[in-house]
Amino acid sequence: MSKLEIRDLHVSVEGSVRTEHGSTDAEILKGVNLVVSSGETHAIMGPNGSGKSTLAYSIAGHPKYTVTSGQILLDGKDVLAMSVDERARAGLFLAMQYPVEVPGVSVSNFLRTAATSIRGEAPKLRTWVKEVNSAMADLEMDKAFAERNVNEGFSGGEKKRHEILQMALLKPKIAILDETDSGLDVDALRIVSQGVNQVRETGVGTLLITHYTRILRYIKPDYVHVFFDGRVVESGGAELADELEANGYARYGVNEPAATEAETASA
Repeated sequence: MSKLEIRDLHVSVEGSVRTEHGSTDAEILKGVNLVVSSGETHAIMGPNGSGKSTLAYSIAGHPKYTVTSGQILLDGKDVLAMSVDERARAGLFLAMQYPVEVPGVSVSNFLRTAATSIRGEAPKLRTWVKEVNSAMADLEMDKAFAERNVNEGFSGGEKKRHEILQMALLKPKIAILDETDSGLDVDALRIVSQGVNQVRETGVGTLLITHYTRILRYIKPDYVHVFFDGRVVESGGAELADELEANGYARYGVNEPAATEAETASA
């Protein structure tokens, strides 16, 4: 069993508020408390700019986000003391909302290099090819996909399938999925969700960040948390997501969909 613990986490974003004298940092997370254990799926929902993506990238170690106080622990170990690659090797995985292109690096080389880093030794080629082909088949991906450059010219659905392919092969302890449903059509959403569910069955703890309940029809959460103004303001079961879809975030003080400049920078 693994456990990710987030304790009173405060995070600022570099240069996210413009002033007449330039720019300054803004506090986006204002005391987040959350625990995700093996086998659990936690959905984070909230209006634009509430800090959902800031939480994801802070856990992963993005240099733009500065943790000013609080703790992030994985199995009792201080995540904040780890470099980005150490966090990945410890068992944290982030599926990005906007995966970046890596020209000149094939998907197959990228995946095998990542697996070698995580596992501590290079996978034997014959078993690795079978492993990759099986994972790709589960995601309805053509084998030729492995020879393309990472995310170069990929559609939105292909990028998200590639993220879940990485998740399936790297077998993390805790997976953070940042708006994996964005940019997906109905068929791609179904396939990507099936891939996530197959990995979940292995006991991975999942933190799923989303704006919409449509992905939660495929990936059933154990817990739903409402993010507002950099905090978790309410938690409940899957029924809370249905309530949010029906009534929105008005009761939390959200009257307009537009976010402030500082909040938009954190999304």
